[in-house]
Amino acid sequence: MKLLIALCLVSAAVAVPLYDDVKVLRYDNDNIGTGSYSYQFELSDGTKQEQVGELKNEGVVGQAEVVRGSYSWVAPDGYNYIVTYVADELGYRSTIEKGTKRF
Repeated sequence: MKLLIALCLVSAAVAVPLYDDVKVLRYDNDNIGTGSYSYQFELSDGTKQEQVGELKNEGVVGQAEVVRGSYSWVAPDGYNYIVTYVADELGYRSTIEKGTKRF
């Protein structure tokens, strides 16, 4: 029984992915807390994200916040996946695209 528990712990430790070497390659943030904003970042493991938000019809009936952006990552199958989205008064809409194989 002790051997089984020890083997389970060892296999769990080996299965945990190592992310210690992931570095931030780029980070930009333009947000003063009011009005429009934007941010983007890129990591050395291939993860990227960018987003822009703005107020539509500010100060009038029908005012809504509009957010546009995308994020991507390299999946375990080696392919880069990209999600592009818009969120506004019509709801959240997104598309996903399977990109090129990274490794």
